[in-house]
Amino acid sequence: MMDLKLFKMINRLSGHWSPIDRIMIFISNRIRFAYLLIILYLLIKNRFNKIIAGNIIGPILTSLVAHFFIKLFFKRPRPFIKRRVGILIPSKMDSSFPSKHTILAFAASSSIMMFRRKLGTVMMGMSALTGFSRVWVGHHYPSDILGSAVLGSLAGVMTRNISLSNDEDKQSAD
Repeated sequence: MMDLKLFKMINRLSGHWSPIDRIMIFISNRIRFAYLLIILYLLIKNRFNKIIAGNIIGPILTSLVAHFFIKLFFKRPRPFIKRRVGILIPSKMDSSFPSKHTILAFAASSSIMMFRRKLGTVMMGMSALTGFSRVWVGHHYPSDILGSAVLGSLAGVMTRNISLSNDEDKQSAD
């Protein structure tokens, strides 16, 4: 019930301030390109270092796989399907949980935070804004965003830990 109340509290704000609505729509739809540019920059800057590439690409792929399987087995109608809510942009009619935008944003942010603390912190803020924008435009409940943030962050941390243990295994074998 708290989830619905929080959703309504945020979503009721949409549709009243056109400049803020445009910003939220932009964040919801386009901020993923900023992530892509940051990841490409890091990969090019580090000359496609396998460790860095694995620590960034691994969590993103892990999140995509998790997203795929969760969507197969967990069906939660999006807010606009069950209720009359403000929706600012068209959306797919699939399950609301997890939010692909949010899970990928947090996977990238948390993995980058492991080796670039300042950049990762900025990206975590961008990730939180991405999630908030998804509620603002009417596509997800706050719990979808929170769950996606946790899953994406776990993917970043777990993939990093797996990568580190593999590196340690290789070094001990040498």
